[in-house]
Order: sequence, then C-alpha cells, then structure tokens
Amino acid sequence: MEDRGDGLRLVLVGPPGAGKGTQAEFIAAVLAVPKISTGDIFRANVATGTPLGVQAKRYMDAGGLVPDEVTINMVAGRLAEQDAADGFLLDGFPRTTPQAVALDKLLADLGSALDVILELIVDEDEVVRRLSGRRTCRGCGKIWHVEFDPTSRDGICDRCGGALFQRDDDKAETIAERMRVYARDTAPLVDYYGAQGKLVGIDATGPVEDVTVRANDALRSYGG
Repeated sequence: MEDRGDGLRLVLVGPPGAGKGTQAEFIAAVLAVPKISTGDIFRANVATGTPLGVQAKRYMDAGGLVPDEVTINMVAGRLAEQDAADGFLLDGFPRTTPQAVALDKLLADLGSALDVILELIVDEDEVVRRLSGRRTCRGCGKIWHVEFDPTSRDGICDRCGGALFQRDDDKAETIAERMRVYARDTAPLVDYYGAQGKLVGIDATGPVEDVTVRANDALRSYGG
C-alpha cells in the first residue's frame, strides 16, 4: 500500500485485546503520520521532569489515576509539536467522553479537528482468547501466545530460554474487569463520535495483516 501522508487526524478505539497498539504502528506508517500514545507521552514527561510529568508521577506513585486535566494538557503539548501539524494517530486517548469533549476543544483551539475515529470490533470471547493465552518471558520480556505464537517447548522462551508466566492483566478475572471498565468508560465514545458522523468500524478478528488491510481500505473508502 502506498503512503497517504494526507494529514489525516485519527483516533483508534476498541476493547482491550483488540490489537490497537499493533495496528496503530502499521496504520501510522501507511498514513505517514506520528503515532501518539498517552503511555509514551507520560513516560516522556516523567523522564524529562516537566511540571506536568512531576504532577503525573505524584499520582502514579500513589497508585492513583492521573487527573484528566493533567493528561489533556500533556496531549495538548504533544499535538502542538511540529510533527503532528500534518496529521496524527492517537492510541489510548481519549478513553472517556469528557476526554473526547476536551480533545475536540483543544483541537479547535489549534484550528484543527479529528477526521475519523476507527473502531476495532472484537467480541468478548475473542478478547478473552487473545489475552488469556498470552505468556511473557521472565528473561527477555518477549510475549508469546499458547495458540497463535507458541514456543517449541511448553513454558520456555525460544528466544532466550527464560521461563514464561501469565501476567495478572492476562488472567480471566482481570480481563473480565477490564472489559467492564471499557464498557462503562470507553464504549460510549462510539456513540459520541458516531453522532458526529466520524466513526468507521472494522472487523478486527483474524491475522494482523488482514486487519491492517481492512483498516486501510476503510480509511481509503472513508476518504480521509
């Protein structure tokens, strides 16, 4: 597929396990726009000791959630950088409708607006299948999957020989709670952006490459 580079301003939404992080990398490369994630923004601000980073670290160290105001101000600073002037892909933000409203306002203040919101659609059974099968190497950190990407020896990393374990985030009870939080806090974004006529949904099941093709086909059909 050819690079579009046409200034698309895009948000990815979808439940845990939908493959947002993976697809964000591929789609951003095809669109020739920066991939911007709140995780990256947080780490950069904390690492460089910005005033916002100091505030965020205080909440994170206490085990609390970083307030929307701090998060939104970090995002605003990142979107004001030169590489985001001609488009961007947001992954992990907004997570709630109030954050979406704030994002619309800050973009309007920058003389801009979102073009399209791409929803990765995966049913709950598939989410559980994807997440509960993940195994992480204690040695090198590589993530394997008992079904989709198994190691040659059960419980042993093919890369470094380290022992594999299941992260708490990937256990069934934690997945169920993450899905409840998603349904409560993030799923309403579908209605919010749908009402703006900016929502495009694709089936995110199947091989990663197939999902990427569907995503880019949908964006091309949308017209960007």
